Amino acid sequence: MAWHRPLFRPGWEHSAPPPADLTQVGESQLALALCHRDGRIRQEAVRQSVRYPGLLPLVVIRCADWVGPVREHARRLLCEALDVDSALDLTPLVLRIGRRDRGAFGVDALGQVLRQASHGQLAVLFADPDRIIRRFAYRLAVEGRLLRPAELARAAAGDPDTVVQDLCATAALTAPGDEDAFAGVLPALLSARNPRVRSAGVTALRRAGRSKQAESFLSDRSALVRACARYVVRQQGGDPVAWYRERCTAHNDLELPPGAVIGLAECGNRADAGLLQPLLAHPSAGVRERAVAGLRALDCADAEHLWPLLDDPAAGVVRETAAALLPSARELPADWLSERTSSERPRHVRVGAFRLLDAHGGIVALRAAVGLLEDPDVKLRTWAAQSVQRWHPSPDGRRGDAEVGELLDRSRHLFSDNVLRRRKWEAGVDS
Repeated sequence: MAWHRPLFRPGWEHSAPPPADLTQVGESQLALALCHRDGRIRQEAVRQSVRYPGLLPLVVIRCADWVGPVREHARRLLCEALDVDSALDLTPLVLRIGRRDRGAFGVDALGQVLRQASHGQLAVLFADPDRIIRRFAYRLAVEGRLLRPAELARAAAGDPDTVVQDLCATAALTAPGDEDAFAGVLPALLSARNPRVRSAGVTALRRAGRSKQAESFLSDRSALVRACARYVVRQQGGDPVAWYRERCTAHNDLELPPGAVIGLAECGNRADAGLLQPLLAHPSAGVRERAVAGLRALDCADAEHLWPLLDDPAAGVVRETAAALLPSARELPADWLSERTSSERPRHVRVGAFRLLDAHGGIVALRAAVGLLEDPDVKLRTWAAQSVQRWHPSPDGRRGDAEVGELLDRSRHLFSDNVLRRRKWEAGVDS
């Protein structure tokens, strides 16, 4: 067996080589020996490290050593030395080493020890900022049933990691218990900020016999939650489409939730576009935004009704409007759009207008992009430069247009000489 690799020898091995007999060395020298390039020295160092508990982190690393005898001795020592307290301290290191080849042993050993830990001891890991550690701790807690369903629900609602959310929400809803325990789970899930957790709570309303409560989630801000709410409502004989239509009929209702507007488009038909179009003038920006998105989803985005919304004071409305108008960009008045790329206009208006001008193609797109190369906004300038660099004459464009040559000359700093000549040649413009 090869005991060492012909790698670069670190300087400390020259200046402070380990003594031949490691039985008499102190902790610091033994720590260096545990990191030595020679496997025989590492193996002997592992044997001697039992005298110094502070060297246990280095023993953890040697548990994934590439030399078999070193690895075996380190693993034996780790199993003998590991208890709940030391396992809690070593968890970050063990999980990190576990990502290496031959690193799974340490993770398995850690899990076996921490399965004996109490809820209070594992609580330190539940609050760790590293999501990998929290995932590991919650898996142990779920397997050992250390947390009550209500505690699992609160963990699902409060943890920012989606893996922990799914793990704890599923465990909370499938844990054996009486109806009172199950009912205690729902408030935490239904009030969670994360839509995946809320959707799990909404779906569980049916099992809890509280399907009627799902109606209040038909207008949730999340599409996933709305879909789950529609499923629960339908299962109890309700009609989500009728519910949405009733609310969208009240065009002047200042309390109309935006989720109800897009919800109608998600489960309605093209005839419902008639209910959404009046909402384009609703006082709430959220309702206007979702009305545009709804018309787009129903394939009823009429350019004549939508393009005035490019002047909307709400950035979300303009963003949705630009997305809805992209397929009909060539039908929009180019001069009107160009006016909206002026630096006096709000940034979101300039961005929306430029998206449509860029989609128009041809000289219209090139003219707009070159005009924005000196825009005060850095991102918009970058997008404009990228648009110029990928520009090519449209097949139906007029060849030999002198304006194209002038625009390309103004942006010559974006091209190499060879590429610039090629662009001009494609456009039929003399260099």
